[in-house]
Amino acid sequence: MGSQRSNNSTLVPGAWRPSGSEWGTRPAWLDNEQEPVSSEVHHVDVLVIGGGQAGLAVAHELHRAGMRGYVDGTDITGTYLVIDAEVRPGGAWQHRWPTLTMETINDIADLPGLKVGDYDPQDLASHVVPEYFTRYEEHFDLPVLRPALAHSVTRIDGGYQVETSAGTWHARAIVNATGTWTRPFLPYYSGQEKFMGIHLHTQDYRGPNQFVRRRVAVVGGGISATQHLAEIAPVAKSTSWYTRREPVWIESGGVLTTGREVEESVRQRVEAGLRPLSVVAATGLLVTDSVRVAREAGVFERKPMFTSIEPDGVRQADGKLWKADMILWATGFRSELRHLAPLKLRTPQGGIKMAGTAVAGEPTIHLIGYGPTASTIGARWGARKAVRELKGVLGIG
Repeated sequence: MGSQRSNNSTLVPGAWRPSGSEWGTRPAWLDNEQEPVSSEVHHVDVLVIGGGQAGLAVAHELHRAGMRGYVDGTDITGTYLVIDAEVRPGGAWQHRWPTLTMETINDIADLPGLKVGDYDPQDLASHVVPEYFTRYEEHFDLPVLRPALAHSVTRIDGGYQVETSAGTWHARAIVNATGTWTRPFLPYYSGQEKFMGIHLHTQDYRGPNQFVRRRVAVVGGGISATQHLAEIAPVAKSTSWYTRREPVWIESGGVLTTGREVEESVRQRVEAGLRPLSVVAATGLLVTDSVRVAREAGVFERKPMFTSIEPDGVRQADGKLWKADMILWATGFRSELRHLAPLKLRTPQGGIKMAGTAVAGEPTIHLIGYGPTASTIGARWGARKAVRELKGVLGIG
Protein backbone atom coordinates (compact mmCIF):
# COMPACT_ATOMS: atom_id res chain seq x y z
CA MET A 1 0.00 0.00 0.00
CA GLY A 2 2.43 2.65 -1.15
CA SER A 3 4.81 3.40 1.69
CA GLN A 4 2.98 1.92 4.66
CA ARG A 5 5.08 1.99 7.78
CA SER A 6 4.57 -0.91 10.19
CA ASN A 7 6.06 -1.71 13.57
CA ASN A 8 9.22 -3.17 12.04
CA SER A 9 10.03 0.09 10.25
CA THR A 10 12.42 2.65 11.67
CA LEU A 11 10.91 6.10 11.32
CA VAL A 12 13.31 8.97 11.01
CA PRO A 13 12.08 12.50 11.69
CA GLY A 14 11.90 14.64 8.58
CA ALA A 15 11.37 13.45 5.02
CA TRP A 16 11.37 10.02 3.45
CA ARG A 17 11.09 8.66 -0.07
CA PRO A 18 8.16 6.23 -0.38
CA SER A 19 7.93 3.26 -2.71
CA GLY A 20 5.04 4.69 -4.70
CA SER A 21 4.19 1.25 -6.09
CA GLU A 22 0.55 2.07 -6.74
CA TRP A 23 1.10 5.25 -8.72
CA GLY A 24 1.37 3.52 -12.08
CA THR A 25 4.52 5.51 -12.95
CA ARG A 26 7.90 5.39 -11.31
CA PRO A 27 9.61 8.78 -11.37
CA ALA A 28 13.38 9.00 -11.02
CA TRP A 29 13.11 10.56 -7.56
CA LEU A 30 11.76 7.28 -6.15
CA ASP A 31 14.94 5.35 -6.95
CA ASN A 32 16.82 5.62 -3.68
CA GLU A 33 19.86 3.70 -4.92
CA GLN A 34 20.22 5.54 -8.21
CA GLU A 35 23.58 7.23 -8.79
CA PRO A 36 24.46 10.09 -11.13
CA VAL A 37 25.23 8.96 -14.65
CA SER A 38 28.63 9.95 -16.01
CA SER A 39 28.70 11.46 -19.46
CA GLU A 40 30.52 13.98 -21.54
CA VAL A 41 29.69 17.44 -20.31
CA HIS A 42 26.70 19.14 -21.94
CA HIS A 43 26.70 22.95 -22.00
CA VAL A 44 23.62 25.13 -21.67
CA ASP A 45 23.11 28.73 -20.63
CA VAL A 46 20.10 28.23 -18.33
CA LEU A 47 19.21 24.88 -16.76
CA VAL A 48 15.75 24.68 -15.23
CA ILE A 49 15.47 21.92 -12.63
CA GLY A 50 11.88 20.72 -12.32
CA GLY A 51 9.11 20.38 -14.90
CA GLY A 52 5.96 21.10 -12.89
CA GLN A 53 3.96 24.31 -13.01
CA ALA A 54 6.88 26.51 -11.93
CA GLY A 55 9.34 24.93 -14.35
CA LEU A 56 6.94 25.23 -17.28
CA ALA A 57 6.23 28.88 -16.47
CA VAL A 58 9.98 29.58 -16.50
CA ALA A 59 10.45 27.65 -19.77
CA HIS A 60 7.68 29.68 -21.39
CA GLU A 61 9.31 32.96 -20.36
CA LEU A 62 12.70 31.79 -21.66
CA HIS A 63 10.99 30.84 -24.93
CA ARG A 64 9.31 34.25 -25.15
CA ALA A 65 12.65 35.94 -24.47
CA GLY A 66 14.04 34.41 -27.65
CA MET A 67 16.17 31.72 -26.06
CA ARG A 68 16.40 28.40 -27.85
CA GLY A 69 15.84 24.92 -26.54
CA TYR A 70 19.01 22.90 -26.05
CA VAL A 71 19.86 20.39 -28.78
CA ASP A 72 22.68 17.93 -28.09
CA GLY A 73 25.79 18.69 -30.12
CA THR A 74 25.00 22.32 -30.85
CA ASP A 75 27.28 25.15 -29.82
CA ILE A 76 25.13 28.26 -29.73
CA THR A 77 24.44 30.86 -27.08
CA GLY A 78 21.09 31.60 -25.56
CA THR A 79 20.06 27.99 -24.87
CA TYR A 80 17.97 26.51 -22.09
CA LEU A 81 16.76 23.09 -21.00
CA VAL A 82 14.28 21.77 -18.44
CA ILE A 83 15.16 18.55 -16.63
CA ASP A 84 12.40 16.73 -14.78
CA ALA A 85 12.54 13.69 -12.49
CA GLU A 86 9.05 12.55 -13.51
CA VAL A 87 8.47 10.16 -16.42
CA ARG A 88 5.70 12.26 -17.97
CA PRO A 89 4.28 15.79 -17.72
CA GLY A 90 2.14 16.69 -14.74
CA GLY A 91 4.52 17.38 -11.89
CA ALA A 92 3.19 16.35 -8.49
CA TRP A 93 -0.40 16.52 -9.75
CA GLN A 94 -0.12 13.13 -11.43
CA HIS A 95 0.42 11.55 -7.99
CA ARG A 96 -2.56 13.11 -6.23
CA TRP A 97 -5.08 10.78 -4.63
CA PRO A 98 -7.94 9.53 -6.85
CA THR A 99 -10.67 11.23 -4.82
CA LEU A 100 -9.17 14.71 -5.31
CA THR A 101 -11.40 16.37 -7.88
CA MET A 102 -11.15 19.76 -9.53
CA GLU A 103 -14.01 20.88 -7.29
CA THR A 104 -12.02 20.24 -4.13
CA ILE A 105 -8.64 21.74 -4.99
CA ASN A 106 -7.58 25.33 -4.50
CA ASP A 107 -8.10 27.30 -7.70
CA ILE A 108 -5.55 26.41 -10.38
CA ALA A 109 -4.63 29.40 -12.48
CA ASP A 110 -3.72 29.27 -16.14
CA LEU A 111 -0.06 29.08 -17.01
CA PRO A 112 1.07 31.98 -19.22
CA GLY A 113 0.00 31.79 -22.84
CA LEU A 114 -2.45 28.86 -22.76
CA LYS A 115 -5.65 28.42 -20.75
CA VAL A 116 -6.52 25.27 -18.80
CA GLY A 117 -9.79 25.07 -20.73
CA ASP A 118 -13.14 23.66 -19.65
CA TYR A 119 -13.45 20.71 -17.30
CA ASP A 120 -16.10 19.05 -15.19
CA PRO A 121 -15.78 19.91 -11.47
CA GLN A 122 -15.92 16.15 -10.77
CA ASP A 123 -12.96 15.40 -13.03
CA LEU A 124 -9.90 14.07 -11.23
CA ALA A 125 -7.15 16.62 -10.63
CA SER A 126 -4.61 13.88 -11.37
CA HIS A 127 -6.04 13.68 -14.91
CA VAL A 128 -6.95 17.27 -15.75
CA VAL A 129 -3.74 18.99 -14.67
CA PRO A 130 -1.24 16.54 -16.24
CA GLU A 131 -3.24 16.64 -19.47
CA TYR A 132 -3.05 20.45 -19.39
CA PHE A 133 0.71 20.41 -18.73
CA THR A 134 1.16 17.97 -21.64
CA ARG A 135 -0.73 20.29 -23.99
CA TYR A 136 1.30 23.19 -22.69
CA GLU A 137 4.65 21.55 -23.40
CA GLU A 138 3.53 20.50 -26.87
CA HIS A 139 1.97 23.86 -27.74
CA PHE A 140 5.19 25.79 -27.06
CA ASP A 141 7.54 22.93 -28.04
CA LEU A 142 9.37 23.25 -24.72
CA PRO A 143 12.65 21.30 -24.33
CA VAL A 144 12.06 18.95 -21.39
CA LEU A 145 14.35 16.02 -20.63
CA ARG A 146 12.87 13.26 -18.47
CA PRO A 147 13.30 11.32 -16.38
CA ALA A 148 16.34 13.22 -15.17
CA LEU A 149 16.96 13.55 -11.44
CA ALA A 150 19.34 16.28 -10.27
CA HIS A 151 21.72 14.81 -7.69
CA SER A 152 23.97 17.78 -7.00
CA VAL A 153 24.77 21.33 -8.06
CA THR A 154 28.29 22.65 -7.47
CA ARG A 155 30.06 25.87 -8.42
CA ILE A 156 32.60 25.91 -11.24
CA ASP A 157 34.30 28.72 -13.13
CA GLY A 158 31.65 30.55 -15.10
CA GLY A 159 28.67 28.76 -13.60
CA TYR A 160 27.56 25.44 -12.17
CA GLN A 161 28.08 21.73 -12.67
CA VAL A 162 24.91 19.66 -12.33
CA GLU A 163 25.17 15.89 -11.87
CA THR A 164 21.99 14.09 -12.92
CA SER A 165 20.67 10.65 -13.69
CA ALA A 166 20.83 11.68 -17.35
CA GLY A 167 24.40 12.97 -17.44
CA THR A 168 26.51 15.97 -16.47
CA TRP A 169 25.62 19.56 -17.34
CA HIS A 170 27.45 22.85 -17.14
CA ALA A 171 25.14 25.84 -16.91
CA ARG A 172 25.75 29.55 -16.57
CA ALA A 173 22.57 29.92 -14.50
CA ILE A 174 20.23 27.67 -12.54
CA VAL A 175 16.48 28.10 -12.05
CA ASN A 176 15.29 25.64 -9.43
CA ALA A 177 11.63 24.66 -9.68
CA THR A 178 11.49 21.33 -7.87
CA GLY A 179 8.52 22.05 -5.60
CA THR A 180 7.82 20.10 -2.42
CA TRP A 181 6.03 16.82 -3.25
CA THR A 182 9.18 14.70 -3.02
CA ARG A 183 9.91 15.88 0.54
CA PRO A 184 7.04 14.90 2.84
CA PHE A 185 7.66 16.13 6.36
CA LEU A 186 7.21 13.88 9.38
CA PRO A 187 7.69 15.47 12.82
CA TYR A 188 9.13 13.18 15.46
CA TYR A 189 7.21 12.13 18.57
CA SER A 190 8.52 9.88 21.29
CA GLY A 191 7.61 6.24 20.70
CA GLN A 192 6.95 6.72 16.99
CA GLU A 193 9.03 3.72 15.95
CA LYS A 194 7.18 1.39 18.38
CA PHE A 195 3.70 1.96 16.97
CA MET A 196 2.14 -1.41 16.02
CA GLY A 197 -0.20 0.10 13.46
CA ILE A 198 0.44 1.82 10.15
CA HIS A 199 1.95 5.23 9.50
CA LEU A 200 0.88 7.03 6.32
CA HIS A 201 1.63 10.50 5.01
CA THR A 202 -0.53 12.61 2.69
CA GLN A 203 1.87 11.55 -0.06
CA ASP A 204 0.69 7.95 0.52
CA TYR A 205 -3.02 8.77 0.70
CA ARG A 206 -5.06 6.91 -1.94
CA GLY A 207 -8.60 7.62 -0.70
CA PRO A 208 -10.91 6.51 2.11
CA ASN A 209 -10.89 2.79 1.24
CA GLN A 210 -7.55 2.47 3.03
CA PHE A 211 -9.26 3.30 6.32
CA VAL A 212 -12.48 1.25 6.37
CA ARG A 213 -13.35 0.19 9.94
CA ARG A 214 -10.02 1.47 11.25
CA ARG A 215 -9.33 3.81 14.16
CA VAL A 216 -7.49 6.69 12.52
CA ALA A 217 -5.55 9.53 14.12
CA VAL A 218 -5.17 12.39 11.64
CA VAL A 219 -2.34 14.83 12.36
CA GLY A 220 -2.08 18.31 10.85
CA GLY A 221 -4.00 21.55 10.63
CA GLY A 222 -3.92 22.16 6.88
CA ILE A 223 -6.20 21.79 3.90
CA SER A 224 -5.14 18.21 3.21
CA ALA A 225 -5.97 17.15 6.76
CA THR A 226 -9.52 18.50 6.52
CA GLN A 227 -10.05 16.88 3.11
CA HIS A 228 -8.77 13.54 4.40
CA LEU A 229 -10.93 13.71 7.52
CA ALA A 230 -14.07 14.54 5.56
CA GLU A 231 -13.52 11.45 3.39
CA ILE A 232 -12.31 9.05 6.08
CA ALA A 233 -14.83 9.75 8.85
CA PRO A 234 -17.86 8.10 7.15
CA VAL A 235 -16.02 4.77 6.65
CA ALA A 236 -13.60 4.61 9.59
CA LYS A 237 -14.45 2.99 12.90
CA SER A 238 -13.44 6.26 14.56
CA THR A 239 -11.27 9.31 13.89
CA SER A 240 -9.45 11.80 16.04
CA TRP A 241 -7.91 15.04 14.77
CA TYR A 242 -4.75 16.51 16.30
CA THR A 243 -3.27 19.94 15.53
CA ARG A 244 -0.71 22.24 17.14
CA ARG A 245 -3.01 25.26 16.90
CA GLU A 246 -6.72 25.90 16.91
CA PRO A 247 -7.96 25.95 13.31
CA VAL A 248 -9.02 29.30 11.89
CA TRP A 249 -11.98 28.83 9.54
CA ILE A 250 -12.43 31.28 6.69
CA GLU A 251 -15.87 31.76 5.15
CA SER A 252 -15.26 33.23 1.70
CA GLY A 253 -17.77 31.65 -0.65
CA GLY A 254 -15.44 28.84 -1.65
CA VAL A 255 -12.68 31.10 -3.04
CA LEU A 256 -9.57 32.35 -1.23
CA THR A 257 -9.40 36.14 -1.32
CA THR A 258 -6.15 36.85 0.50
CA GLY A 259 -3.56 35.86 -2.13
CA ARG A 260 -1.64 39.15 -2.11
CA GLU A 261 -1.53 39.28 1.67
CA VAL A 262 -0.25 35.70 1.76
CA GLU A 263 2.47 36.39 -0.79
CA GLU A 264 3.62 39.48 1.09
CA SER A 265 3.77 37.62 4.40
CA VAL A 266 5.78 34.77 2.89
CA ARG A 267 8.03 37.18 0.94
CA GLN A 268 9.03 38.98 4.12
CA ARG A 269 10.01 35.70 5.73
CA VAL A 270 12.16 34.37 2.88
CA GLU A 271 13.89 37.72 2.41
CA ALA A 272 14.88 37.44 6.08
CA GLY A 273 16.25 33.94 5.50
CA LEU A 274 13.43 32.19 7.39
CA ARG A 275 11.53 29.11 6.28
CA PRO A 276 8.45 29.93 4.18
CA LEU A 277 5.09 29.84 5.93
CA SER A 278 2.47 27.38 4.76
CA VAL A 279 -0.59 28.81 3.00
CA VAL A 280 -2.82 27.79 5.93
CA ALA A 281 -0.58 29.53 8.45
CA ALA A 282 -1.18 32.74 6.53
CA THR A 283 -4.79 32.35 5.39
CA GLY A 284 -6.63 29.89 7.63
CA LEU A 285 -8.81 27.02 6.42
CA LEU A 286 -11.29 27.62 3.66
CA VAL A 287 -14.86 26.45 4.38
CA THR A 288 -16.11 24.69 1.24
CA ASP A 289 -19.48 22.94 1.00
CA SER A 290 -17.97 19.54 1.85
CA VAL A 291 -16.09 21.00 4.81
CA ARG A 292 -19.26 22.66 6.06
CA VAL A 293 -21.15 19.35 5.99
CA ALA A 294 -18.33 17.60 7.87
CA ARG A 295 -18.18 20.37 10.47
CA GLU A 296 -21.89 20.07 11.11
CA ALA A 297 -21.43 16.31 11.57
CA GLY A 298 -18.80 16.92 14.25
CA VAL A 299 -15.89 15.54 12.23
CA PHE A 300 -13.61 18.50 12.96
CA GLU A 301 -13.52 18.34 16.74
CA ARG A 302 -9.87 19.24 17.09
CA LYS A 303 -7.67 18.03 19.94
CA PRO A 304 -4.27 19.44 20.95
CA MET A 305 -1.24 17.44 19.84
CA PHE A 306 -0.58 14.20 21.64
CA THR A 307 2.55 13.96 23.78
CA SER A 308 3.82 10.56 22.64
CA ILE A 309 3.04 7.51 20.54
CA GLU A 310 2.58 4.10 22.10
CA PRO A 311 2.36 0.65 20.48
CA ASP A 312 -1.44 0.73 20.32
CA GLY A 313 -2.23 4.43 20.05
CA VAL A 314 -1.35 7.99 21.03
CA ARG A 315 -1.03 9.48 24.51
CA GLN A 316 -3.16 12.63 24.47
CA ALA A 317 -2.42 15.92 26.17
CA ASP A 318 -5.00 15.04 28.85
CA GLY A 319 -3.06 11.86 29.66
CA LYS A 320 -5.59 9.48 28.13
CA LEU A 321 -4.63 6.87 25.55
CA TRP A 322 -6.52 7.09 22.23
CA LYS A 323 -6.25 3.69 20.59
CA ALA A 324 -5.35 3.86 16.91
CA ASP A 325 -4.81 1.42 14.08
CA MET A 326 -3.41 4.05 11.74
CA ILE A 327 -1.80 7.48 11.99
CA LEU A 328 -2.20 9.71 8.95
CA TRP A 329 0.38 12.48 8.95
CA ALA A 330 -1.04 15.43 7.00
CA THR A 331 1.94 17.45 8.18
CA GLY A 332 2.96 19.00 4.92
CA PHE A 333 6.11 19.10 2.85
CA ARG A 334 9.43 20.88 2.71
CA SER A 335 11.02 22.44 -0.35
CA GLU A 336 13.02 19.90 -2.37
CA LEU A 337 16.44 21.54 -2.30
CA ARG A 338 18.74 18.67 -1.32
CA HIS A 339 20.59 18.77 -4.63
CA LEU A 340 21.54 22.38 -3.86
CA ALA A 341 23.20 21.42 -0.56
CA PRO A 342 26.78 21.70 -1.94
CA LEU A 343 26.12 25.41 -2.54
CA LYS A 344 25.58 25.98 1.20
CA LEU A 345 22.69 28.40 0.69
CA ARG A 346 20.81 27.79 3.94
CA THR A 347 20.86 30.31 6.76
CA PRO A 348 21.19 29.38 10.45
CA GLN A 349 17.39 29.90 10.63
CA GLY A 350 16.84 27.03 8.19
CA GLY A 351 15.68 29.03 5.19
CA ILE A 352 17.39 30.57 2.18
CA LYS A 353 17.79 34.34 2.13
CA MET A 354 16.11 35.61 -1.02
CA ALA A 355 16.24 38.84 -3.01
CA GLY A 356 13.11 38.60 -5.12
CA THR A 357 13.33 35.26 -6.95
CA ALA A 358 17.15 35.12 -6.75
CA VAL A 359 19.16 33.84 -3.83
CA ALA A 360 20.58 36.89 -2.08
CA GLY A 361 24.08 37.54 -3.43
CA GLU A 362 23.64 34.83 -6.10
CA PRO A 363 22.09 36.51 -9.19
CA THR A 364 22.45 33.37 -11.32
CA ILE A 365 20.50 31.09 -8.94
CA HIS A 366 16.73 31.61 -8.89
CA LEU A 367 14.18 29.63 -6.91
CA ILE A 368 10.70 29.49 -8.43
CA GLY A 369 8.04 27.62 -6.50
CA TYR A 370 9.76 28.60 -3.25
CA GLY A 371 8.23 31.07 -0.84
CA PRO A 372 5.85 33.56 -2.46
CA THR A 373 6.17 31.90 -5.90
CA ALA A 374 4.83 28.53 -4.69
CA SER A 375 1.36 29.01 -6.23
CA THR A 376 0.52 28.95 -9.95
CA ILE A 377 -0.03 32.71 -9.88
CA GLY A 378 3.21 33.20 -7.96
CA ALA A 379 5.08 31.02 -10.43
CA ARG A 380 3.86 33.19 -13.30
CA TRP A 381 5.14 36.50 -11.97
CA GLY A 382 8.22 34.82 -10.52
CA ALA A 383 9.13 33.30 -13.88
CA ARG A 384 8.82 36.67 -15.62
CA LYS A 385 10.97 38.38 -13.00
CA ALA A 386 13.65 35.66 -12.98
CA VAL A 387 14.02 35.53 -16.77
CA ARG A 388 14.14 39.31 -17.06
CA GLU A 389 16.94 39.44 -14.51
CA LEU A 390 18.85 36.52 -16.01
CA LYS A 391 18.84 38.08 -19.46
CA GLY A 392 20.58 41.11 -17.98
CA VAL A 393 23.07 39.13 -15.90
CA LEU A 394 23.98 36.73 -18.75
CA GLY A 395 23.94 39.39 -21.45
CA ILE A 396 21.48 37.44 -23.61
CA GLY A 397 18.84 39.04 -25.80
